[in-house]
Amino acid sequence: MAQMNFGGVMENVITREEFPLEKAREILKDETIAVLGYGVQGPGQACNLRDNGFNVIVGQREGKTYDKAVADGWVPGETLFSLEEAAQRGTIVCMLLSDAAQIAVWPKIKQYLTAGKALYFSHGFGITYKERTNIIPPTDIDVIMVAPKGSGTSLRTMFLEGRGLNSSYAVYQDATGRATDRTLAFGIGIGSGYLFETTFKREVYSDLTGERGSLMGAIQGLLLAQYEVLREHGHTPSEAFNETVEELTQSLMPLFAKNGMDWMYANCSTTAQRGALDWMGPFHDAIKPVMEKLYHSVETGNEAQISIDSNSQPDYREKLNAELKALRESEMWQTAVTVRKLRPENN
Repeated sequence: MAQMNFGGVMENVITREEFPLEKAREILKDETIAVLGYGVQGPGQACNLRDNGFNVIVGQREGKTYDKAVADGWVPGETLFSLEEAAQRGTIVCMLLSDAAQIAVWPKIKQYLTAGKALYFSHGFGITYKERTNIIPPTDIDVIMVAPKGSGTSLRTMFLEGRGLNSSYAVYQDATGRATDRTLAFGIGIGSGYLFETTFKREVYSDLTGERGSLMGAIQGLLLAQYEVLREHGHTPSEAFNETVEELTQSLMPLFAKNGMDWMYANCSTTAQRGALDWMGPFHDAIKPVMEKLYHSVETGNEAQISIDSNSQPDYREKLNAELKALRESEMWQTAVTVRKLRPENN
């Protein structure tokens, strides 16, 4: 385990150099990895593990997602089973269903978590909020987590490109004495670039905050606010979109993703630099109280309860699709469709 300096703070990390794939295969050579759920994280993790030479089976209800698993090469009765049968067959049982689905299926699969098995998660939600989810594991199994820092689609795409998505890892319960080895081997097996240490609680708190904050919720709110102001002051949709979204995603984000925000600033005009440096403070001061309010809502379990209540409703999917449709059909994102068509690579 290496120690690396992250902004002046030393943290433990696991690299592929010190924990090679061959070592991971040796540790898990006698394990049957049962991936329950083939929705968001399931396909990427299951396919990467299979391609890396691990013994993997998938558990999925019949339907469109089941058909997708078949199309990806999982064979019914051989490597593709019902959720219950996969949980029974597996020695590492991977809960890669949605948080709401985990709550629903837990009573059906917990009987198959016999002594010595491992219960694996990619999100700390079910365990951290166990008083709300009722997911309380037996004491004689390992409870472990590897949480890729991105979608399952990105995990698979980067794997096929020979790259890796960074992941956090945690051990909640070590009943066998092998929980840490199992966790790290699994993290390498799914194609993680490197692994950094966390806890189930820290993972879910940071994850829920990030999704509602800068990664998804806040970024849409910020972009829409700027777009609306420009439109209200007479700018055309294409101009407002280009100055709000297109320049950010196509020009500026690649710069600070590569070498940091200061490098991005240094590669912009002096007028842009001055304005950014002057206005980042007021934006920080306006946004931080909202972030504090958000974190408090996560910490108290309020965000978890909202998610549980909403996502367990029978008409959840219909309501979600309606909200996404409204987002998709808004002027800003309809403008995006035309702007994307005009990109040079699309002509």
